[in-house]
Amino acid sequence: RLYTVSRDGALCVWQCDTELDGLKPMPPKEARQKKNVKDDDGFLEEHKGEEIHGKANPNEQERREKVKYTRVAKYFFNKEGDFNNLTSAAYHKKTHLLVTGFASGIFHLHELPDFNLIHSLSISDQRIASISINSTGDWIAFGCSGLGQLLVWEWQSESYVLKQQGHFNSMVSLAYSPDGQYIVTGGEDGKVKVWNTSSSFCFVTFTDHSSGVTAVTFTSNGYVILSASLDGTVRAFDLHRYRNFRTFTSPRPSQFSCLAVDSSGEIVSAGSQDSFEIFIWSMQSGRLLDVLSGHEGPISSLSFNPMKCVLASGSWDKTVKLWDMLDSWRTKETLMLNSDVLVVAFRPDGKELAVASLNGQITFWDHENAVQVGSIEGRHDLQMGRKELDKITAKQSAKGKSFTTLCYSADGQSILAGGLSKFVCIYNVKEQILMKKFEISCNFSLDAMEEYLDRRKMTEFGSMALIDEGTGDEDGVAIPLPGVKTGDMSSRHFKPEIRVTCLRFSPTGRSWAATTTEGLLIYSLDAGLIFDPFELDIDVTPSNIRKKLHQKEYTMAIVMALKLNEKKLIQEVIEAIPGNEVDVVCSSLPDLYVEKVLEFLASAFEISCHLEFYLIWAHKLLMLHGQKLKTRSQKLLPMIQFLQKSIQRHFEDVSKLCEWNIYNIKYALAISQQRGVKRVAETSVDEDDLESSDSDYLMQEVHSDNFSS
Repeated sequence: RLYTVSRDGALCVWQCDTELDGLKPMPPKEARQKKNVKDDDGFLEEHKGEEIHGKANPNEQERREKVKYTRVAKYFFNKEGDFNNLTSAAYHKKTHLLVTGFASGIFHLHELPDFNLIHSLSISDQRIASISINSTGDWIAFGCSGLGQLLVWEWQSESYVLKQQGHFNSMVSLAYSPDGQYIVTGGEDGKVKVWNTSSSFCFVTFTDHSSGVTAVTFTSNGYVILSASLDGTVRAFDLHRYRNFRTFTSPRPSQFSCLAVDSSGEIVSAGSQDSFEIFIWSMQSGRLLDVLSGHEGPISSLSFNPMKCVLASGSWDKTVKLWDMLDSWRTKETLMLNSDVLVVAFRPDGKELAVASLNGQITFWDHENAVQVGSIEGRHDLQMGRKELDKITAKQSAKGKSFTTLCYSADGQSILAGGLSKFVCIYNVKEQILMKKFEISCNFSLDAMEEYLDRRKMTEFGSMALIDEGTGDEDGVAIPLPGVKTGDMSSRHFKPEIRVTCLRFSPTGRSWAATTTEGLLIYSLDAGLIFDPFELDIDVTPSNIRKKLHQKEYTMAIVMALKLNEKKLIQEVIEAIPGNEVDVVCSSLPDLYVEKVLEFLASAFEISCHLEFYLIWAHKLLMLHGQKLKTRSQKLLPMIQFLQKSIQRHFEDVSKLCEWNIYNIKYALAISQQRGVKRVAETSVDEDDLESSDSDYLMQEVHSDNFSS
C-alpha cells in the first residue's frame, strides 16, 4: 500500500496491482538500451527506452517491470471544517500509526489503513512545523517554529516526556552561574529562562516581567538571579523555590537598560535609559539606598569590580564614571572617550577596565590611575554585511558598525567582542591582536549576512527587493527606521538582522556562550581529542610510563603521563595507583603538576563512576598544596570552579539517592516495629546516621521476617 497526504487535509490509500514476490527489479539502463538481445525461446527482442518489441506477450513483460497503483480509499481530516491546512505528517510502519499536524496547533493520531482516530489534541495555537516518531512508535516529537517549542509526547499514556520552549522573540542577555553549571537568559518576550549547560535543557521559566528583559545576572552564591526590564522593575528570583521573592522599583517609572550586582551580592544597581540615573538597592531589605546622577545621556552599561566595591558606568555622553560604593557613593573618577560608550567590563582580577565605544574601538584602562593602556581598532574585524533594503554599499554600512558586548576570558588574557555582525572576535589583550573569528551563522534567511548583493536579485532598475516591496506605493519602499533589528512585525514578511546581543565566558574557563538572532550558542573546549603535550622528552612514551607503573614508581609515572598529556593514559595511571599510596604520591608531586592533576580530576568527574577515589585525590592535593595554590589563586580560579562544578553536579545526584535510602531504612524500621521485633523496638536508632552494628542487626531481623534484601 501507498499512503499520500495532501495539504488540504486529504489522505489517499493506493493499492498495488502486483504482489510483493511478483515484483521484478528494473534491469540496468545499459541492458534496457541494448538492441538485438536473444531471449530464452530464441526470439529477438529489441529494447529501446521502455518500449519492448518482438515479444509474444508484451503485457506480461510490462507488468514485471512496471507497477500500477489504484486508489482504493480517500479520507478527509477536516470534515467539520474546524482545522486549517495540514502542515506536517509522519508515519510509523510497524504500528501503522499516522500522525498529522495542522496550522492551528492541533494534531491527530490515526490507525491505518482503516483510518481510526485514536485521539486529537492541541499543543499550541501555532502551526506544527515538524513531526517525528521514535523507533518503537511510543513517543512522538512535535516542533513549533513560531513559538520555538519542542514537545515529546507519549501517546499511549497521554503524557509529556519533554516540553521545551525557547524565547518567543530574540534573546538579549545571558549570565553564567558561579560554578558554570547553569546559564540564565533574558529575552524581548519578557521571560527569564534557566538552562542546564550539561543537558542543554531549560528547567525553569519566570514570566513575572511585563516587558522585555534587558539584563540578567547571578549573585555570587549562585542561588539568586536578578533581571532588569523595560517595565521599570528589577526582580530577584530564588532558585531553591523558583519564585520572585524581591522586586526593586524606582521612585518614578524608569526603563532599566543595564544591571550589576557586587561580589558580596548585597548591592544591586541598575541604569536607566530615560532619566540618565543609576539606582542602588539593598538586596537584604529591598530598600532604595541612593540614586546616582551625573551622566548626561542614557546609561548603556554597568560593571562592578570583582575585587573592590567600585562600580563602573558607561553612558552615551562619552564618559565612563567610577563610583566608590564605600565612600558615600561619590564619583571616584571620570574617564573621557571620543565616542558614545556602549559597554564596560572589568578584568577578573579587577586591575583593568575594557570599554567599547560607538566608533568601533575597544580601549583598555588602568582605572586606578585613570590612564589608557591600550586600544584595538575593531571595526574592520566585524566585517561588512549588507541588508536587503540598504541603499548604500556594505563598505559604507560597515562604518557604522561597533561592538555592543564585551567579556574577558576566565584568566583575563583574552577578550571576546561581538556586535551587529555574524562574527565574534577574540583578541589577545596584551598583544592587542585578533586571535580568532567565530562565524555564528550561515543562515542566509537572516538579514545582513551577505557582503554583496546577489546578482540574481538585481535588475536594470536596481535591487528586486526594493522594487517588489514598493509596488503600488506612492512613495516607494518603506525603509525600516534606524535601530530596528528584529524586523517590522506588521509586515507580512520580515527578516531579522543577524547580531550578537551578549557574550559571557564560563567561570570554569572551558566554554563561552553567546545570545544571537539564531538563539543561545555555547562554544566549548571539551569536545574532541587534541594532542597537546607538556614539556615532552624523547623518553616519555606510553610503554615507558607503563614500565614505571609496573615498577611502582607512581610519582614518576604520573609526571610522565602528564607530560604526554593524553587523557586516557593519565586516567590509566591514576586509577592504577592504590588508595593507600595516594597520600605519598600527592606529597611528592612537583608544584607545576599539581594544578595539571586537579584539572584532570575536574574533567574526570564529568564521566567517571569512581567518585570516592577521585574525591580522595582532590582532598589530598588541596590539603597538602593549598597554601602554595593560594599564591596563584587568580590564575587557578577557573580550574577550581571547574572542579567545583563537577563535584556539585554529583553531589545533587548522590544526595537524592541518599535521601531515598534513608526513606527506605525508615520504612524497614517501621515494618519491623509493627512485626513486634523486640530488639528494634527497644533500641532507639538514629535515622540519619545508623551505626554499622545496628544496621547489620536490622538487616538480620528483616531477613528473619522473610523480607528480600
